[in-house]
Amino acid sequence: MTHPEQALRDELVFLPLGGAGEIGMNLNLYGFGGKWIMVDCGIAFADDSMPGVDVILPDPRFIEERSENLLGLLLTHAHEDHIGAIPYLWPRLRCPVYATPFTSALIAGKLKEASLSGDVTLNVVPVSGSVTLGDFDVRYVPITHSIPEAHSLSIKTPVGTVVHTGDWKLDPVPVVGNATDAAPFRALGDSGVLALVCDSTNVFRPGNSGSERTVRENVEDIVAKAEGRVAVTTFASNVARIKSVLAVAEACDRHVILVGRSMWRTVQAACATGYLGPGMEFLTDRDAGYLPPDKTLLLCTGCQGEPRGAMSRIAFGDHPHIQLEVGDLVIFSSKIIPGNERSIDRVQNRLILSGVGVITEKDYPVHTSGHPSRGELCEMYSWIRPELAVPVHGEIRHLTEHAQFALDNGAKNSVVVRNGDVLRLSPIPGAIVGRVPAGRLALDGRKLVAEDSSNLQMRRRLMFNGLIAVTIVLNSNGLIETQPRILVRGVPGTEDANFESDATSQLDQELRALPRARRADDDAIDDLVRRTVRRMLKPLTYGRPPIEVDIIRLDAI
Repeated sequence: MTHPEQALRDELVFLPLGGAGEIGMNLNLYGFGGKWIMVDCGIAFADDSMPGVDVILPDPRFIEERSENLLGLLLTHAHEDHIGAIPYLWPRLRCPVYATPFTSALIAGKLKEASLSGDVTLNVVPVSGSVTLGDFDVRYVPITHSIPEAHSLSIKTPVGTVVHTGDWKLDPVPVVGNATDAAPFRALGDSGVLALVCDSTNVFRPGNSGSERTVRENVEDIVAKAEGRVAVTTFASNVARIKSVLAVAEACDRHVILVGRSMWRTVQAACATGYLGPGMEFLTDRDAGYLPPDKTLLLCTGCQGEPRGAMSRIAFGDHPHIQLEVGDLVIFSSKIIPGNERSIDRVQNRLILSGVGVITEKDYPVHTSGHPSRGELCEMYSWIRPELAVPVHGEIRHLTEHAQFALDNGAKNSVVVRNGDVLRLSPIPGAIVGRVPAGRLALDGRKLVAEDSSNLQMRRRLMFNGLIAVTIVLNSNGLIETQPRILVRGVPGTEDANFESDATSQLDQELRALPRARRADDDAIDDLVRRTVRRMLKPLTYGRPPIEVDIIRLDAI
């Protein structure tokens, strides 16, 4: 394979560092003539396999080392999996950022929270606007999604044009913005497109994704019949759904209470940019207790069961101002992101145990996707007619299915790429000509660490296997000063056994029997302790808990 630096001299390449082989955490690079542009910079949310971590991000190491050649970061829309990593990764990139007004408003809030407002050059691009960065002429092409100002990008270079769809759908009657105009996409197809880099999320779904207006009607039907409080939980960034819920509240004579910081942030940005009316009434969670139940509609974050999300806190009685009671109703107006099933089930079960009704998309059509199903993908390929189809925004099974679907619908060629693959788009598009480091970073506390860092690996072991800590005290003559102290925490199989006392007695005997010369060797004592403890654990558990041995010599104090 050609090294990417060599390929860039006269070739146009595509390099995903996030979002190829997974849904979320999108970060894409286009390179030509030694220069790069980045499209999107998003996060994903950690699952139960990463205890203590909420957010994961793509590793930008490759472009960070070449940041002087990064011309800019262009954003397709304002969902977290496309913009959420900016406050964490921008200090490593330090490039100009380009976004439309609504997306810019949300980013500005994030940058302010991260104390980066004065550092980042945030360029506001008009809807349907364009940006020229070196040899890249980028035109923003509006397309329907579940958030305002979603755009595909037409990326024109001296060797040809690429269309990067971003997230999209074809909604004939959208709640936010206008229906997608096919004319600009057909014009791009008529002029010739090297590659279509396209959303794969719903490639297995037949037909079309459905309209947001239908969701509004269905939610209104439910709320109109409800007698108690109604809470709707959805993605805070889904402005179309927020607008639908506000319309439902007005039709059903209920007051809307926004619950969750990110919900307030989105609503404020939508009001500031004209996507929600300036006269709309929003109450805070402190107001909830003063409203009659049948006049209350809560709009909450936490639809994925996030422990600190508003819905989780309400379900488990941890919210300071809001309580749901028997006869109240919660509508989960969102899809289940793979990996979040257990968290969502935990919240829903807790609500049901409290006598609260729960409705999900499995019970009633209270959600529609913001991504294209097969019918919409077919239409896109009929417009663009690319030489090469490059599926992204999907797991490997999605990308593989999409690659074949593209061939069946007129694409001349297709290729499945993974994060880190350097894909040549021109000349002769379709060859993977190199591979660069690609991985994940985890936000561990306030620090970004590698996903496989020793700290996270140890935490996983602790989560599944527990911990054993042993303290050995010897005096200045190398004699055992006191019995070993053994602390066992969360080790499977030890709860009902007298493990601590039995292990203490056994270790004390074996240490005292150890020759004095060997007791002078910390490594020999460490080895003896570990072998003894593991031998005693063997009948009790299949796990291998970490064993921490602390040897204290009184003459060294």
